[in-house]
Amino acid sequence: MINAFEKLSAVHRGGVLVLAILTAATIVIWLLKKVKPQSNLEELVNRIKSWWVMAAVFFGAISLSKNISLLFFGLLSFWALKEYVTILKTRRADHWALLLAFLAVPVQFYWIHIGWYGMFLIFIPVYMFLFLPILLMLAQEPSGYLESSAKIQWGLIAFVYGLSHLGYLLKLPELSGRVVSGQALLLFLVIITEMNDVFQYLWGKTIGTHKILPKISPKKTWEGFVGGVLTTTVFSLLVKFLTPFNTRQVMLVAFILAVAGFCGDVVMSAIKRDVGIKDFSAVIPGHGGMLDRVDSLCYTAPIFFHMVAYFYFQGIIPLF
Repeated sequence: MINAFEKLSAVHRGGVLVLAILTAATIVIWLLKKVKPQSNLEELVNRIKSWWVMAAVFFGAISLSKNISLLFFGLLSFWALKEYVTILKTRRADHWALLLAFLAVPVQFYWIHIGWYGMFLIFIPVYMFLFLPILLMLAQEPSGYLESSAKIQWGLIAFVYGLSHLGYLLKLPELSGRVVSGQALLLFLVIITEMNDVFQYLWGKTIGTHKILPKISPKKTWEGFVGGVLTTTVFSLLVKFLTPFNTRQVMLVAFILAVAGFCGDVVMSAIKRDVGIKDFSAVIPGHGGMLDRVDSLCYTAPIFFHMVAYFYFQGIIPLF
């Protein structure tokens, strides 16, 4: 069985591992319900169900052609931006700028599609940064101008620019002498980011007592944070085959991603506290909205992409 597993591609091995984890989690929850029927496990049950659905959608997306995968991540960015904009207090004067922000999504992913790395890097943080304030200014409504400009541009950076790095991972060329593909790197990133969320949740739920950011995320504890980061760092050894990293490198990368994922999570929590909501929406049972699921990826995706691009693809990715 081990030999058969090793003969699979890195992506398929990753899929088998995720399937095994979800199956084990489902069995554990079923046993807990039998042993302790009085326990309130509804939140965990909903989370497991949602993880099954999200895993199926994600693997379905990356198993198809790269163009279909890019379309999936483009829709993911569009949806995340939509959930963010929905909670904002916007002015009538902002409508054209908001339209431009949503139109930036297909444009950003078009640069990925044609492999224009240089434009992918600067389109949103340079050109959109310069043009959006001009469009807002032309509405001739100075009251609230600065706030609107900041809110819209921040959303573009986080939910379009940040998440678009997921798509560009698919465009990375295969390294000579290695069987690591962009799909495998993408899978590593998503597995590590999501497992970090799971581990931090479990550690915090079981032994967490010391609040880390009580005014931002009351359920986050130091025990959950430290336990999650350390467990994620060790867990990364199981999915090392998805990367070109050696043992020390994969653990260092996982450690950085775990810390970054936590930061992404609590930054989005600060936004929700500011506008007075618990979740960005209720589209995913037990998880809130789509943005509640990809909040950590807004931070981990660009960090991981640029670490990989710098150390392994420098000079290989064409700027033009």
